[in-house]
Amino acid sequence: MTDRQSKIAVVTGAGSGIGRAVAVELLRAGWSVALAGRRTETLEETAALAPGASSLAVRTDVSRPEDVEALFAAAVKRFGRIDLLFNNAGTSGPGGVPVEDLPYDAWRHVVDTNLNGAFLCAQAAYRRMKGQAPQGGRIINNGSISAHTPRPHSVAYTATKHALTGLTKSLSLDGRPYRIAVGQIDIGNAATDMTARMQTGVLQANGETVAEPVMDAADVARTVRHMAELPLEANVQFVTVLATAMPYVGRG
Repeated sequence: MTDRQSKIAVVTGAGSGIGRAVAVELLRAGWSVALAGRRTETLEETAALAPGASSLAVRTDVSRPEDVEALFAAAVKRFGRIDLLFNNAGTSGPGGVPVEDLPYDAWRHVVDTNLNGAFLCAQAAYRRMKGQAPQGGRIINNGSISAHTPRPHSVAYTATKHALTGLTKSLSLDGRPYRIAVGQIDIGNAATDMTARMQTGVLQANGETVAEPVMDAADVARTVRHMAELPLEANVQFVTVLATAMPYVGRG
């Protein structure tokens, strides 16, 4: 399968965790994927997990407009178009910090990455999808269980994930005339480096520290692939994928 015959995806945060799992799932399914992240070496490690597949590693800080523009320009130059953006790059910020003690710089870093970065990437993808022929494409935003229900001491992360839901809805509405489908996946306790502490114990709303179950990130990746491979006439607007026994329903 050549680059021009395959579907073309941009995956941000592709050097680890959910981003890596999704990128590898798409690559193994025959997609061509532009891998975006802060460290080139981890992006190359992701590409090596799907040997022979068509990938492009682009060092990108999604909070920097010039980096985002360079990412999408490189993807279009290499592959010709953009069919999918998996808007995944994010950070949880400092853990366990009460709201009154959270430094503004820490708050700003989370907002710049999770919200501003998601907007910049969506805007860049939207422009390409609107202007290319055939017109259209799909954007999938990585939300979180925290887009619905917060954990203690997670004000920056939770605020950005709630905001991401509004971004998804607005993009979905504005994309209709141009065959741009936009959806969101809200993930709970996928086993990644970011969630390693879940298995040793995390603070609950009642003040207890309790270990929580996790699920394989590959199960999330298969869900994203399902969303991505729907025809543009169909869209998964919101989906929640979580470890079955984690405290979400009834949490708090």
